[in-house]
Amino acid sequence: MGNHSVVPEFILLGLSGDTQIQVLLFVLFLVIYLLTMVGNLVMLLVVRIDSHLCTPMYFFLGQLSFLDLCHSSVTVPKLLENLLSEKKTISVEGCLAQVFFVFATGGTESCLLAVMAYDRYVAISSPLLYGQVMNRQLCVGLVWGSWGVAFLDAFINILVALDLDFCEAQNIHHFICELPSLYPLSCSDVSASYTTLLCSSLLHFIGNFLLICFSYIRILLTILGISSTSGRSKAFSTCSSHLTAVTFFYGSGLLRYLMPNSGSTQELIFSLQYTVITPMLNPLIYSLKNQEVKAAVKRMLRKCF
Repeated sequence: MGNHSVVPEFILLGLSGDTQIQVLLFVLFLVIYLLTMVGNLVMLLVVRIDSHLCTPMYFFLGQLSFLDLCHSSVTVPKLLENLLSEKKTISVEGCLAQVFFVFATGGTESCLLAVMAYDRYVAISSPLLYGQVMNRQLCVGLVWGSWGVAFLDAFINILVALDLDFCEAQNIHHFICELPSLYPLSCSDVSASYTTLLCSSLLHFIGNFLLICFSYIRILLTILGISSTSGRSKAFSTCSSHLTAVTFFYGSGLLRYLMPNSGSTQELIFSLQYTVITPMLNPLIYSLKNQEVKAAVKRMLRKCF
């Protein structure tokens, strides 16, 4: 590292420096985290044990719930710890590890949402062949492919980021470690890492978003070809939950990674949206908008009580 003084740890400045506000935020995010855990675990359990939900759509929904558990657990526990501790530090190695897993789980969710959009397209355009096209082998392959692509993408980004030198400056104006937040702290050339991040964002996240848009254009054309109004309404209702989840995830995630890094309030809000709030909302979105899930939850509660 030449003549640079090596920084052993960073300081996560978090959301507020006021002690009383930090206590309130701790209670708020603890409740959100518990709701996230309970909601996604219930969704996983319902999809797993209810025989009425043995379709590809609910298989992917179960995978999304598991992914939300992982994504939330990468960020929220450290956020809660820092809200209560006076020394809000994280080691350089721990910070880079958090960068890796945030990128990997977020990237997997991006791929999975694209897979779920394709699943809805097949279900609406070819309902009679749906079971044959979206067979078990293909579904499992798509899920493993989503994890594999995302982890490879995260590994490439973190491998390039390992060459960054950090010296003197320690304060991260954020509550979690993300690559854009580390660039101002580096005393070495960040162009290689920045270019890698930009390319992966364009190819991975925006690429998946375009696949989702293409799937929904095909879905819309198919729905418009349905003669009955009730048929069109029923077909579109099966996509409403997924569209809502896509809006929450991409609306905040893309804005966060494409906006200039400044430590602004908007930047923190976008990060909170896709790392903390969205994993909590996804089970509610799919349970409140889906009659089959609500019926399955009721059946499970009757068996339990």
